[in-house]
Amino acid sequence: MSTEQEEIGNLTQLLQEQFPGAVQSYHQHRGDETVLVERSQILPICQFLRDDERSKMEMMIDLTAVDYIKESPRFEVVYHFKSLSLEHRIRVKVRVPEEDCEIDSIHELWLAVDWYERECYDMYGIIFKNHPNLQRILMYSQFEGYPLRKDYPIGRQQPLVEMRPVNERHDYGEL
Repeated sequence: MSTEQEEIGNLTQLLQEQFPGAVQSYHQHRGDETVLVERSQILPICQFLRDDERSKMEMMIDLTAVDYIKESPRFEVVYHFKSLSLEHRIRVKVRVPEEDCEIDSIHELWLAVDWYERECYDMYGIIFKNHPNLQRILMYSQFEGYPLRKDYPIGRQQPLVEMRPVNERHDYGEL
């Protein structure tokens, strides 16, 4: 993608002005902007997007990751933000190498991101630095590996764990 030929969006231009050199590439589609930014700048960029009156990203919509197994850096963490008051959106992407698979947590900016970061850690093994409770959320704690990585062996047998009794909070009677 050549960013010279791509029309620059307002939010992208704003980020380029505020964080010179941090925006590695960008594009927009149907009014939604996408920027690829430096990993070291994710926390200040997210804080700026949330707090600046020109962006006002009140809502963190989603966080996920992509595994580009044959590329380097291998992983891409993808954030989706929305401004309800200004009615615009932006997608922020950050490349994360497999050999240094960590990125700053943004949980202090949007509390809801807590579970998204845990899910991303659980499924891809990406570590979110300074996360208050970074542990598995979907898989059991003895699960080995990260099931959404493209090199995860599909036929792998996981360790068996003893079933724990479940104490029901409500007696449903006979079914």
